[in-house]
Amino acid sequence: MGSFLSFLFSPDGVIAALLASALYVRVRPGSASARRFLVAAAVAYGVASIYAVPAAVARVLTRNYHRFDRADVGPARTAIVVLGGGSDTVDGWDGGRTGILGGDSAARVLEAARVSREIPDAVVVSSGGVPNDDLSKVPVGAVMRDRLVQLGVPAAQVVVEAVSHDTHDESIVIGPILRARAINQIVLVTSDVHMSRSVGAFRRQGWTVVPAIAPHPDFDMSWPRRLVPTPTGLYFSGAVVHELCGIPYYWMRGWWR
Repeated sequence: MGSFLSFLFSPDGVIAALLASALYVRVRPGSASARRFLVAAAVAYGVASIYAVPAAVARVLTRNYHRFDRADVGPARTAIVVLGGGSDTVDGWDGGRTGILGGDSAARVLEAARVSREIPDAVVVSSGGVPNDDLSKVPVGAVMRDRLVQLGVPAAQVVVEAVSHDTHDESIVIGPILRARAINQIVLVTSDVHMSRSVGAFRRQGWTVVPAIAPHPDFDMSWPRRLVPTPTGLYFSGAVVHELCGIPYYWMRGWWR
């Protein structure tokens, strides 16, 4: 589902929809339904690309969360868990390879570094593998680890989890890492719209979870840009729809509480 939604709410999805609409009109030039399909596709993508639209819908997902404060954490032994939000892998001529954080992952890393300064003795788990076990890619957990260290988090306190594929995987795979360190509660760092599904997944595994939301990378976008179609708005619509579909899916599978 995630891959399909990522494609649907992307420039590739827009091109595919408009090409399909144009082909429909070409095959059935006199069909009113073909013209309506073309108009509907254009309008739907136009609305989805206006940042203010998904930002308004996202309030349903984010209204119960606030910026993390040190007072939010109880006395139990605590770890900071930062969930990966995607990265790109770049290869060089000589076989060199590096990973570049996507915007969501970068925002989460910034928040995790801030939380680490608030709880300086906490272990930081940098979590996220690669799609479809593609060994040609650098795991996002490893890329985030490098950036966390650059931001001042001691390397000895960062543990990388690089085998998970999604949020449900992370909630399971991270468990043994935390239990081996006698950790009782976690400060969970992820995007604000992703937090509800993530908290439910980790609570389902028995963890006490303290949310630490990272804002959307373009949360401070100017109002004129919020009201016109942009690629950022389209991608954000995809993220919001992913969560609105993902939470009931996780609940039905017994993965969310």
